Amino acid sequence: MTTHPSKWQDPEPISSVIQWLLDSDPAIRWQVMRDLTNTPAHEVAAERARVATEGWGARLLALQEADGRWGGAAWNHGWNSTMHVLWLLCHLGIDPASAEARRAVGLVRDHVTWQGSGPPECDDNRFFEGEVEPCINGQVAMAGAYFGQDVHGIVDRLCNEQLSDGGWNCEAPNGSARSSFNTTICVLEALLEYERTTGGRPEVTEACLRGQDFLLERRLLRRRSTGEVIEQDRTDGTVWTRFAFPTWWHYDVLRGLDFLRSAGVTPDERVAEAIELVASKRDNEGRWPLEPRYSGVMPVELDEGEGQPSRWNTLRALRVLDWYLKRY
Repeated sequence: MTTHPSKWQDPEPISSVIQWLLDSDPAIRWQVMRDLTNTPAHEVAAERARVATEGWGARLLALQEADGRWGGAAWNHGWNSTMHVLWLLCHLGIDPASAEARRAVGLVRDHVTWQGSGPPECDDNRFFEGEVEPCINGQVAMAGAYFGQDVHGIVDRLCNEQLSDGGWNCEAPNGSARSSFNTTICVLEALLEYERTTGGRPEVTEACLRGQDFLLERRLLRRRSTGEVIEQDRTDGTVWTRFAFPTWWHYDVLRGLDFLRSAGVTPDERVAEAIELVASKRDNEGRWPLEPRYSGVMPVELDEGEGQPSRWNTLRALRVLDWYLKRY
């Protein structure tokens, strides 16, 4: 069944929502200007340049330790580690060519290893060499590719770890033959960023396309075997129909749609149900709430809190709906 946009949304977001989004941090403003308004490119670039020196981006950079790490680790369960902060900086859209970003990433490249943060056999690995779990390696490779680092080795490993159904699973070494949405989205975001920054390679493109099909064949939230909606993740109980930011390693429907949009996939009936879900969460003022907030220590607060209108979810939802509307 094809979903027509007139059933669920006006063609344009109301001006008060756009103004609310613009009345925010440079990280939000420049993406709103790029994705939701007709702002000239030079003005978008000028706003983006402020991410490294103002607001959330500058505050995250200031938390880096002299040895290049954040949170004292390459990775941790507290969500304030080097990997997590680099993930945030990528999503804030900090210009990787800025002096501030180059300095921070150079410290990571030259000094940070996986000592104490991963399996013992990875202790001597430099940060951008990654460790063994594809969900973690996906996030490392995404950040590395974004910041122009050599993540060729991780990308090769990820391509070789793709399962027969088109996705990935951190439990594959323990015998799992079915892919995980959580792991798959982390890897797909890495492969897409690698293709953007390096021009890609045929085997990477093929892996990315197979991964996209994994999501689309399941309509982003259903079991392929039975067609049933997956109510929650069996690993940690995450509900995929509730939208968080930051998502970290967790999959949800909005994250899946935003990936497909970013990858330039042409939307078809396989995303219609997911689009309906996103549209249904819009409140009377045209905004989307922050639903779950995952446990851990946020190095910098990016939203007003769980249950409150979220600029990040609103930005991402609006650009996903716009992507879908453009098919008409």
